[in-house]
Amino acid sequence: MRAMAIQGEFGIGNLKPLDRPVPKAGPGQVVLKMKAASLNYRDLATVMGMGGNPKLLPLVPLSDGCGEVVEAGEGVTRLKVGDRVAPSFFQGWHSGGPRPEVLGVTALGGPIDGCAQEYMCLSAEGMSKAPANLSDEEVACLPCAGLTAWRALVVEGNIKAGDTVLVQGTGGVSIFALQFAKAMGARVIVTSSSDEKLERAKKLGADDFINYKATPNWAGEARKLTGGRGVDHVVEVGGADTFPQSIMASRVGGHVAVIGLLSGMTKDVNVAAIFSQNLKISGITVGSRAHFEDMSRAIEQNGIHPVIDKRFPLADAQDAFRLMQGASHFGKIVLDI
Repeated sequence: MRAMAIQGEFGIGNLKPLDRPVPKAGPGQVVLKMKAASLNYRDLATVMGMGGNPKLLPLVPLSDGCGEVVEAGEGVTRLKVGDRVAPSFFQGWHSGGPRPEVLGVTALGGPIDGCAQEYMCLSAEGMSKAPANLSDEEVACLPCAGLTAWRALVVEGNIKAGDTVLVQGTGGVSIFALQFAKAMGARVIVTSSSDEKLERAKKLGADDFINYKATPNWAGEARKLTGGRGVDHVVEVGGADTFPQSIMASRVGGHVAVIGLLSGMTKDVNVAAIFSQNLKISGITVGSRAHFEDMSRAIEQNGIHPVIDKRFPLADAQDAFRLMQGASHFGKIVLDI
């Protein structure tokens, strides 16, 4: 089989084809014939070597994927040959809260080889059946980006109808957050530096829009849009530079779901604003298999379809990563396998 792997050293130019034998299923394992995979910012960071360990190379990237079970090992009862599934981002996180023994060490796309390959052999416990209403390419958008947005708003945020949600930008997690929030009956404010992207977000049901280049104090604008009250939830994907404004955009008792590091990892924090406004700050690193299965039921019930910006064949993975690096995409970037 063929995989795309980071070879020699980190960098998009070192993401190259690699031939490997088709794996065999051992006890408790299944072999998947992969149908599609999708890119996240985390995958770009991995390929670029941000915090990566060169000893892991060659490494197959990509955390999100969809495959069909083509072999089931001894003792497997959860799945059968022919099932269409999505591997969990954290292979060891099945239910309950996050635990150190599963975070990081059981993650697909580093340190475990990810979804940019034609076949994968994984534990049957580390995957879930795909929502029936989605295509393979759409399913491949769910395990990381979709589940991150779901956990941010539903699991940690306890979103309810009538809430106001502010989503930053129009990448994969933010667009999923927009879709889930609207399905829950919430009002959504979207920020972007592109009026064109804001117009596309409007077609997905977004209610209010802030161009943060034209309005650098977007927190103040969000407060104006809510009559001075502030928003109930902020989906914080920007990182250090946007976090202070996320705090100021939030209502008393509001929730900030901290997800991304696009603008950096450290910055002075207004601690007084956090405690005086009684804010809830949640760090979000995807979610469990049980969270995924709850999300899948909601996707089917509400007829939600992931937004795919562009598709590439597996062999053109470098081009897909360069598109993500340029940050011009809207929603998800997918590889057909």
